[in-house]
Amino acid sequence: MTGAESYRRRIEASLADGNRFLALYAASDGSLVRTLLAAPDGSIQRVTVQSEDGRIPSIVDLAGAAGWDEREAHDLHGVRFAGHAPLRPLVDHDADLGRWTVPIAGPDAYQVAVGPIHAGVIESGHFRFHVVGDRILHLDARLFYKHRGLEQAAEGSSLEDGIAFVSRACAACAVANGVAYAQACEDALGLRPTAELARARTILLELERTWNHLNDIAAICAGVGFAAGNASFAALTERARRLNALLTGHRFLFGSVSVGHSALTLDAEAVRAAREILAELRTDSARSWRELLFNASFQNRLPDIGIVSAEDARRLGTVGPAARAAGLSEDARVHSPQLAYEGFTPIVPRRASGDVQARVEQRALELLQTFDILERLLAAPVSAATADPGIAEEAIGIGRTESPRGATTCVVERTGDRIDRLHLRTGSYANWPSVAHAAVNNLLPDFPLINKSFELCYACADR
Repeated sequence: MTGAESYRRRIEASLADGNRFLALYAASDGSLVRTLLAAPDGSIQRVTVQSEDGRIPSIVDLAGAAGWDEREAHDLHGVRFAGHAPLRPLVDHDADLGRWTVPIAGPDAYQVAVGPIHAGVIESGHFRFHVVGDRILHLDARLFYKHRGLEQAAEGSSLEDGIAFVSRACAACAVANGVAYAQACEDALGLRPTAELARARTILLELERTWNHLNDIAAICAGVGFAAGNASFAALTERARRLNALLTGHRFLFGSVSVGHSALTLDAEAVRAAREILAELRTDSARSWRELLFNASFQNRLPDIGIVSAEDARRLGTVGPAARAAGLSEDARVHSPQLAYEGFTPIVPRRASGDVQARVEQRALELLQTFDILERLLAAPVSAATADPGIAEEAIGIGRTESPRGATTCVVERTGDRIDRLHLRTGSYANWPSVAHAAVNNLLPDFPLINKSFELCYACADR
């Protein structure tokens, strides 16, 4: 544990060494704050600082990605971050508009409020646009409308039961969140997955990525009003979900991840059927993708909209396909020794310009990678598997996976078999500030398209 005076120096030195901010969270009583940073080799550094009279120095000027984390720790646990000013509420929804929005003034500037209730089947989110004409000057995004308190509810539960809380944070990333949690528990318990357990979890992660990427391309088609493209990729998404149900009994793969073991079993017939369905999905998705490539009205809507440059992506802590579309070849799968990603290399589009076009092309490229990974991993039947003891036990465990939306980090602090503190920081949580940044200087009617090109989860913030 470090003191407040040396805390900033340690964070600054770590970032200067090439480490990247991962997460920041407070203890339940606000007495201390832990900051996680990832090294280029994938190892994770943990810096813990004791608060002094409920206050610690802010690091938001050193790591812009810590902005939401500090605001959340302040709202939920009362930690005051010296130097983070104004410290606007994030989870605490104050009725005063001026407390959570950035003031914009000038000739012809006005506000447009969208949400928090939307026409689609999505969770609540309020977007407050500051505009001149149709040009967006600034966007304040307010989420956390249905904050469910999953982390606090998990406290006192057994490590085995805790996975139910994490898996329900988000249906779209139930496997990614569940595997990150299982890894954190196993890290604390001194367990290491066997090769078969690693293979089973990687299959589940890539099945989840398959339907998500197909669904995200469908959403982008909807964002430009291209109904044929939306229908085509929505149908492919449904077929991918039916494959999930065939293999695991659930379209969203619920209940397929456990701490310390895997119950997934696929005999030769199931593996053969899965490979056949995946081959058909690969062929049909390639055909649908060609239709998008040669549709001029669709393609003309994508370039130079909602840009997040590589420099801004680093500053904001953008992760996942959105970061890779900006030219950052970072992917948690590269450093995943507990999973079966041997030899994996991230891929980025040739035109890594960080706009809507780059983000949709990134998903198409990653779909091909995912089909290749699944073809390799489903070359033989899958058996039930368990983790083996292998390292010293710890009070704190950390797990990290690459969800369809980016790197997800889970921390479990325990006493024996009981959870003292659970913290989940998802790829969607990391990327919401990037959506607000991408909207600036674009036209208001383009925001639905920009938003869908990230296709983030609202429920991850409502955890």
